[in-house]
Parts: sequence; structure tokens; C-alpha cells
Amino acid sequence: MEKNQLLDACCKAIGLCTFIALLASCSMPRILVLRDPLSPEEHINLGLSYEKNGEYGAALKEYETASKKLPIGYLYIGNILFLNHDYEGAEKAYKHIIHKTNDPRAHNNLAWLYYTAGMKLAEAETHARRAVELSPDNQDFTDTLLKIIEKRQNQE
Repeated sequence: MEKNQLLDACCKAIGLCTFIALLASCSMPRILVLRDPLSPEEHINLGLSYEKNGEYGAALKEYETASKKLPIGYLYIGNILFLNHDYEGAEKAYKHIIHKTNDPRAHNNLAWLYYTAGMKLAEAETHARRAVELSPDNQDFTDTLLKIIEKRQNQE
């Protein structure tokens, strides 16, 4: 009987150890580190794809993710907000990218926003001139400047 008692005690000990191990594994805090598999540039490209398909909300999320590491993301954020007639948000995004990088596209887009909204035309002209100065071969920037100048002259 001693053998049976010993076997019974071993089984109980193994069962108790298994129970404690299972209990501990369930209650142990775990730290999960989620790593974004996409680079900021890939988020921009994905956003452009969404934007092309008219999925502006999804595009905006991708641009916001990219903007955390890549300031140019703010240019694309501004473009989406401008498309959605959120002029205040677009203005803020364009000014952010201008402050960070002085990108001529941001100057041009901010100028176009002001032109389209019919506001701050003097400031629009300043930004349009800066865009042309930074990228003199870009005909779109020149066209923006000329339209703003014409609109300002017609208002006088």
C-alpha cells in the first residue's frame, strides 16, 4: 500500500504543480509590442491609393500615420481636408508643413485654398510667389500666382 500511497501523492503533487502553472500563466501580465510593418512612405502610397478610389477617410488615416515620422504627410492631410471643405484644418496642415520643410507644394496649395475660399488674398499671393520662387519651372504654381493676381486686381 505504500507504493499506492506514494503514487497517489506523486499524482497529487503533479496535478497541483500543473494547476499552479496554468493559473500563473493566465494571470501573468504580457507586454505586446506591435510594430507597424509599413514605412511612412508606404503609408503615403497606400493613402494615395485610397484617395484615388475616393476613400478619403482611409487615406487620411494613412497620411496621419505617415506624418508621425514624415512631415510631408501633412501636405496630404491638408489636401484631403481641403477636398472636404475643411479649410481651417487644411490651412493648419499646410502651415505645419511649410514651417517644417518650406515645401513649394504646400505654399501653392495654401495659396490655392485662400484663392478658392476668397480670403486672405494678399497672403495667398505671398505664398504663390514663394512657391514659384522655390520651383520656377512648375507651370501650375505660376498659374496659381497669375489667378490670384488677377482676382486681387478685380477686387480693387
